[in-house]
Amino acid sequence: MAAQTTSSIVVAATPAAIMAVIADLDAYPEWTASVREVEVLTVYEDSGRPAEAKFVLEAGPIKDRYTLSYEWDGDDEVRWTLVEGGMIKELDGSYALAAVDDSSTEVTYQLTVDVAIPMLGLMKRKAEKVIIDTALKELKKRVEGVDE
Repeated sequence: MAAQTTSSIVVAATPAAIMAVIADLDAYPEWTASVREVEVLTVYEDSGRPAEAKFVLEAGPIKDRYTLSYEWDGDDEVRWTLVEGGMIKELDGSYALAAVDDSSTEVTYQLTVDVAIPMLGLMKRKAEKVIIDTALKELKKRVEGVDE
């Protein structure tokens, strides 16, 4: 298995408020630069959170349609794995949330990506880091409702 890339950011909100934004996959095209479309295919009956969803991605040279499977651990963590993709061969990741105090939470994003086009390991790690850092900044902006 490929090495994971990890990064964290502190968001001025509770874990429950942040996880509510993460779980609202249908809204991703409104606030993420690379996600063009999302279709939630199935949801967990107990929580109403997505179990499987299909995405249309446009991130620079990478354009793809893929399906992810989700596992939720309350408001503490969400993990996803690739069910099927085209150009993307592996897309496994997680958001882990840990309260810093009553009004802020550390969000840690882990990601492993592999694509069907040849890419040097160093370039792949750099691309993962850009994806993670962008996603964390977009999430922080969406949750806090502020423009940078």
